[in-house]
Amino acid sequence: MKIIIAGAGAVGTHLAKLLSREHHDITLIDETPEKLDGIGANFDLMTVCASPSSIQALRDAEVGHADLFIGVTPDEAHNMTCCMLASKLGARKTVARVDNYEYTQPENRDFFKTIGIDSIIYPEMLAAKEIMQGIKRSWIRQSWEIQGGALTMLGVKLRSTARILDIPLCKLCGPDSVFHVVAVKRNGDTLIPHGGDTLQINDVVYFMTMSQHIPHIREIAGKEDYPDIKNLFIMGGGSTTVHTVQQMPDYMHAKIVESDARRCEQLNQIINKENVMILHGDGRDLDLLAEEGLHKAEAFAALTDNSESNILACLAAKRFGVRKTVAMIENTDYISMAESFDIGSIINKKTFAASHIYQMMLKADVASIKSLTVAKADVAEFVVAEGARITRHPVKDLGLPPSVTLGGLVRQGKGILIGGQTQILPGDTVVAFCLEGAVKKLEKLLK
Repeated sequence: MKIIIAGAGAVGTHLAKLLSREHHDITLIDETPEKLDGIGANFDLMTVCASPSSIQALRDAEVGHADLFIGVTPDEAHNMTCCMLASKLGARKTVARVDNYEYTQPENRDFFKTIGIDSIIYPEMLAAKEIMQGIKRSWIRQSWEIQGGALTMLGVKLRSTARILDIPLCKLCGPDSVFHVVAVKRNGDTLIPHGGDTLQINDVVYFMTMSQHIPHIREIAGKEDYPDIKNLFIMGGGSTTVHTVQQMPDYMHAKIVESDARRCEQLNQIINKENVMILHGDGRDLDLLAEEGLHKAEAFAALTDNSESNILACLAAKRFGVRKTVAMIENTDYISMAESFDIGSIINKKTFAASHIYQMMLKADVASIKSLTVAKADVAEFVVAEGARITRHPVKDLGLPPSVTLGGLVRQGKGILIGGQTQILPGDTVVAFCLEGAVKKLEKLLK
């Protein structure tokens, strides 16, 4: 595919590097030469130093032949403008990164398509939803609800208290089991497990189950002692923090620690909730945290733009006895290090953008893709078309790639776990767990 990316910031460069590794024809446009230095030399892509909203620059980049145009500059209006221009100049599909929640609403989707913007992405909002989901269930690392909760995927780290250690999966996940283990993250590697495999201490295990069986997963994973979150500390007052507390239920209370006095004033105007307090100070100041009662909090989220500060802050919160910690880590080189420190849930906004882009690149009817930051894997939700190859044989005879496993399906609103004998039907919504880069291997079965 020919893909043009406008904006060589954190999201744009991440996407350019990721997609160039998959041998797509990538062009990265930015008007700041320093941002482009070295990128083209180290990766198989072309760079153009020009304004992405310049018609001549877009023509020089051959936007008329582009399969996908992505606007991810820091300026929302700039992204929308260059997407509209790219569409008029012949780009087949466009996606714009925005900072306005209103633009993401489903009722506005058709309007944006009429002006040449096929899709809208708001990474900060996606990150906030992920953070609040994890805080509501303090004992999980990551979760995803499919079709309103008909199926749920849970990522859980196992400790010595788990009751499912050292038992072959063929015994744990039999035909009558209420859950499937679809993947395991162990010692830096993500594995698709088989019947003879067992679960070990410190594994991050990805379960597929139905919502009514989530308490059972919590019990067998040994997580019943994790407290419900009522008091939350947040370091950093950026837009991700704002959207996180706006989704916070009324029974929770949050304290936001922000180092910039002017931003604190803005937060007091933006966040109109009685259960949120804004504190001016450094979230790494242990005396301040102690004075404000961090030891009484059940959760701590470090959401500044500085990955190192977020990691250190979460480690400090652990010393105060906080069970649930969340770190926003934008530098992908730090993700494995943060995981080895066992700081808790890790949020990376760039992976949310990448998931959205992958969805647009696939030709099959993929409803959504969720990127699992720590596992370096994707979970794809797709609707099965009439006559698709995946409907021709039971799952055991489909010849699935070893990097793909089918976890469950939703049929007429009911969640069903998938086994070897399962026959997938047209109209089913199927959930697949795919190791990094394997989503496209699944695509041929969906045609």
